[in-house]
Amino acid sequence: MKRREILQLGSVLATQSYAGPASASAGALLIGGPVFLKTDDPAELAREHRRVGYSAAYCPAVKLSDKDRLRAIESAFAKESVVIAEVGAWKNLLDPDAAKRKENFDYVVERMAIAEEVGARCCVDIAGSYSEKSWYGPHPKNMTKEAFEATVDNCRRILDSVKPKRSFFTVEVMGWLHPDTPDDYLRLIKAVDRKAFAVHLDVCNAVNSPDKFYRSGAMIDEWFRKLGPHIRSCHAKDLEWIVELNLHFLEVIPGRGQIDYRAYLRGLRGLRQAAPLMLEHLKTADEYKEGFDYIKKIAAEMKYSLA
Repeated sequence: MKRREILQLGSVLATQSYAGPASASAGALLIGGPVFLKTDDPAELAREHRRVGYSAAYCPAVKLSDKDRLRAIESAFAKESVVIAEVGAWKNLLDPDAAKRKENFDYVVERMAIAEEVGARCCVDIAGSYSEKSWYGPHPKNMTKEAFEATVDNCRRILDSVKPKRSFFTVEVMGWLHPDTPDDYLRLIKAVDRKAFAVHLDVCNAVNSPDKFYRSGAMIDEWFRKLGPHIRSCHAKDLEWIVELNLHFLEVIPGRGQIDYRAYLRGLRGLRQAAPLMLEHLKTADEYKEGFDYIKKIAAEMKYSLA
């Protein structure tokens, strides 16, 4: 896609579905994260999310063959008005080993089917990596035309296998994989050309330069302005710059870094269809509470309500 076409597409999408700055009638924010209750019972898990204060959840463990549990999960979380934000796939769709790559692909198809069964907002994976050392690590081929075309093919085949009607397949933003910028994601959306392909936004993953770190608010505004109509779920964390002889950003609890959460919440509040913001990668219930409390504090200062 030419640059002019990308800009035109982004402008059209923004006009269609991005509401801009929040008005008094805008909807409440959906915030979620893991819970630490030791139970497999969907009803108890759903109630625990509400007890903690969450209005969104990661899908509990379930197999596609367990139809009764799938129905129980959907029913229990709906009863508590807790949105099932996402079903994580987290497999390398570009694995250099052909047998492993097929195994990973089949797993992602099953996870997409689970997302459809429970009514999750999306199934999420990353594009993958050609690295033999890390399933998400850097590799010279990761940002090539070959990688882009392979990702397009994978996304199409996953969606054509499942044919979802209410959930979406998404590829999480990464700083060294496709898609790494809003325009790259717009190009991917156009190339995949499937209604059930959407966006999973992790703004920390998009920070791969000092400019984006120090101007994260402007970066976040661009993501929501260009891709707001397609955003189905987001991740919440923060970044601290660790001083070394080269660039090193460290994930930290929301509020301990420099990510502009006012811009993040403003973008979420401006969406016509609410997208959950999910805390992740923390270790303990206390750490999740600290991050959640920070997000609630910023929301309160902005006079934004939580669902």
